[in-house]
Amino acid sequence: MLLELEDSQLLLVDFQARLMPAIHEGHAVLANARRLVQMARLLKVPAFVTEENPESLGGTVAELQALITQAGGKTFAKMSFSAVADGLAELLRPPARAPQGNARSLPKHLQKPAQPAEGRNTIVLAGCEAHVCLLQTALDLLDDEFEVWVVTDACGSRSERNRDAAFDRLAGAGAELVTTEMVAFEWLRSAEHPAFAEVLQLVKAGA
Repeated sequence: MLLELEDSQLLLVDFQARLMPAIHEGHAVLANARRLVQMARLLKVPAFVTEENPESLGGTVAELQALITQAGGKTFAKMSFSAVADGLAELLRPPARAPQGNARSLPKHLQKPAQPAEGRNTIVLAGCEAHVCLLQTALDLLDDEFEVWVVTDACGSRSERNRDAAFDRLAGAGAELVTTEMVAFEWLRSAEHPAFAEVLQLVKAGA
């Protein structure tokens, strides 16, 4: 099973100014998050970023926030460790459309059911800390029947042990574990893609 561009949304979890200096290999994690956002902008993938208790942990790292803004991304502030607990799923998956016209005036047994909203069901997920906010958000997204693809080289924790334990648990729960380069080439699928050259430059910059 390959990652589908047209069904993807990018979700970045808690790349915050006061948190990132404590993250193991945080510089590399942040660099890969930047590349993911740049690829999302080039390939028109919707992008979202969460911020955990931003009054205490600060906002998203400025250089990443600038890229998210350029990509037209949305910021979701939260207090729960799982962003889904604070309502993120409703942002990622629009509610079903109510019947149009006079259908609602009919008796209930004659009304057509609400139509499912057109949306993207695959969440490409990266962030910090991998064993806390990212893990809890991912597990809740899986419970909500999203497909979750965790970009391992764009995830971090304060310790390598906690990060790796999160990956083990996520894989066991049904998440796909990928890397930034896997995401790039699966979104592209072909060297004939119009954005291939630009995405390739981003890949090479991270090699």
